[in-house]
Amino acid sequence: MDIIKSLEHEQLKNSIPDLKVGNTVRVHVKIKEGNKERIQVFEGIVIKKQGGGVNATFTVRKISYGVGVEKTFLIHSPLVEKVELVRVGKARRAKLYYLRERTGKASKTKEMVGARIENKEIVLKEDLVEEPVAEVETPVTETVAENTEVTAE
Repeated sequence: MDIIKSLEHEQLKNSIPDLKVGNTVRVHVKIKEGNKERIQVFEGIVIKKQGGGVNATFTVRKISYGVGVEKTFLIHSPLVEKVELVRVGKARRAKLYYLRERTGKASKTKEMVGARIENKEIVLKEDLVEEPVAEVETPVTETVAENTEVTAE
């Protein structure tokens, strides 16, 4: 394997969320303030996915106090704690840039009818769990000398 690919493979997460464009997601992000660390939640619609490998990103858009806010997250970033699926949206485009001009109810995607909200994850690397090897006990066979006499009293 190439040196660069092996370094990138180490940086990948074991499993990543199965994201689709148009879904409404809740992203839990670690925020560092001084020496304290907390988790902040950013909820919005996934408007695009791009890249591959370590550089794979997704962009989430929400309306906050009447202003559109977009954040781009690295999928394999250690700062992204988890991604929850809130709504399964119906999208017929790969990039939903047209949502930028819309406001109110028009800025939402239609919900897939009958879609189940399942937080599926794509497993990239198997967790290597070393199982303890059980020691096999060999049965001890007793050897009785042929010349010994057993007397019953």
